[in-house]
Amino acid sequence: MSTTWQRRATSRPRTTEAAKIVLVFVIAVGGGLLDHWTMPGPRSLWPVVVLSAVGSGALIRRRRHPLPVLALTTLCAVAEGTMGYLMTPLLFSPLLTAQYSTNLRVSRVTAWGTAVVAATATIVSVVRHSELHSGWIIGVVNPAAWILLSAALGSYVRVRRDYAAARTEHAAREREEEARHRVVQERMRIARELHDVVAHHLALANAQAGTAAHLARTDPEQAYAILDKLSGTTAAALRELKSTVGLLRQESDAEAGDGLAPAPGLGQLPDLVAACATAGLHVSVTEDGEPRPLPPGLDLTAYRIVQEALTNVTKHAATRTARVRLAYTSRRLSVTVTNDTPSARPADGPGPGRGFGLLGMRERALAAGGTFHAGPRPEGGFEVACSLPLDGHPPPAGSSPAGSSPAGSSPAGSSPAGSSPAGSSPAGSSPSGSSPSGSEEGTAP
Repeated sequence: MSTTWQRRATSRPRTTEAAKIVLVFVIAVGGGLLDHWTMPGPRSLWPVVVLSAVGSGALIRRRRHPLPVLALTTLCAVAEGTMGYLMTPLLFSPLLTAQYSTNLRVSRVTAWGTAVVAATATIVSVVRHSELHSGWIIGVVNPAAWILLSAALGSYVRVRRDYAAARTEHAAREREEEARHRVVQERMRIARELHDVVAHHLALANAQAGTAAHLARTDPEQAYAILDKLSGTTAAALRELKSTVGLLRQESDAEAGDGLAPAPGLGQLPDLVAACATAGLHVSVTEDGEPRPLPPGLDLTAYRIVQEALTNVTKHAATRTARVRLAYTSRRLSVTVTNDTPSARPADGPGPGRGFGLLGMRERALAAGGTFHAGPRPEGGFEVACSLPLDGHPPPAGSSPAGSSPAGSSPAGSSPAGSSPAGSSPAGSSPSGSSPSGSEEGTAP
């Protein structure tokens, strides 16, 4: 019922305002009638009707001109008190309404100053009446208390409205920040996908083309076979690139789901190993524990990390072998990619090239709630290792927290001695298992 009345009041503001003013006028006249019937001595009712009409009519301007309206209603109340009427809250209800409206719209100091002036004026107007000397609480304290209470109520409502407005503004800012955060996260996800697709397939294509050129004179048949597989590598790159970029052209999730192949996962690992073999990289895969179906997001994360690590081995490492180890436990999947690079590999000079492969792998692992480590091995070579939660549990105690690497790893943005951070090489030389400076990653996993 209250909702219906609120809707009607909102839809008819002028009618609602007129009803409020008429109600205040009726209350004020009712206060005059109460005084006329209860107080001794003859008193005319017409002055109360006229003063109540003037004070109630002035309330029409209380929102635009609160201080003049308050002054006029105060003068009407003082006139009523001077004529000996009993100052009840009913009689000077126009003054209480004006005081409430003033405290809603003017500064706190001004509002309370006007409240004190209005209370003092009403007290002065009634203290000279002898019939009120014995009832000074009713005649003096009562008007002042009601005026100050009206001012306090107006201040309270103003604070509540300001608080509600601040909460609304804060919620709007939070929604905007959340929307910007989601946009940034989506851009980063698409950038990682594009990087992984383009870097992997172009690196394999480059390695296959180089191998074919090397064998063109000595073993033409094998060179032709590699070139046949090269077309398959480029076709796979175009398919994945079309699938990723196609998401940006869809207007809805329903459209995005039509005609798109499922995201790759560890089930495509044999195809990845075969593709690396055509580029001259022999990959061995071992599994510890009982394999189990993985959630799509976690499956994609594990596959992309293995893919990027093998891509970097193909591009940067001197060795032509790599090992992939998948270890399943009750709560975690550990993925390790290692290669053995001869320590006698000559170092190359530093170059300006910087890549995002290790940084992208780290972001993928941390986004899944896991840990990530990449760095040279003590016995030579390079290792990429990550641990991913299978059931959303936090990383175990002692593991790398989000945004950092375990001891011996290369944290983003810093270069520990003897290791090369993501996207850079140590000045002057490459550690055992690292790539020559100027490569896309700066290190060879």
